[in-house]
Amino acid sequence: MVTKSDVERIFTYHKPTKTQPERYELMRSKALELAIMIVDNCPESREKALAITNLQQTIMWANASIAVNEGE
Repeated sequence: MVTKSDVERIFTYHKPTKTQPERYELMRSKALELAIMIVDNCPESREKALAITNLQQTIMWANASIAVNEGE
C-alpha cells in the first residue's frame, strides 16, 4: 500500500549525500559499457532499442532507490 508519506518521500528532492554521487556515476559508467556492447553487437531492431531503453530505466530506478531510500 502506498501511503501519503510514501508519496511525499518519493516526490521530494533528495540532495545527494556522502558517497551517493560516486555510486551514481559508477552505475552510469557500467551501464554505458553495456550499452556500447549492445550497440556494437546487436543488429538494428526493435529489440535492440528496447534493450537500450530498459538499461536506461534500470539505471534511473537504481539511482532513485539510493536517493529515495537512504536517509540524510
